[in-house]
Amino acid sequence: MTETHIRSVVKGVSWRIVGTLDTMLLVFLFSGNVSLAAIVGSTEAITKVILFWAHERAWQRIGWGRTVRATPVPERATG
Repeated sequence: MTETHIRSVVKGVSWRIVGTLDTMLLVFLFSGNVSLAAIVGSTEAITKVILFWAHERAWQRIGWGRTVRATPVPERATG
């Protein structure tokens, strides 16, 4: 079973929300400051998207661990 692109996007967004809420909760627990938690959480959400994009682009340049799929050669018609 494969996933649709939209499902992958929704999963990514929902995971980012969970991660940001976790960061905000931790900042609040350590500081007791709701405003600071919101600022850190929103900043973290933006910077992590940018860092993920940069990380993915960097890995696109690295060939290690990739395999090349063999494309089947079409049979030639005889006759």
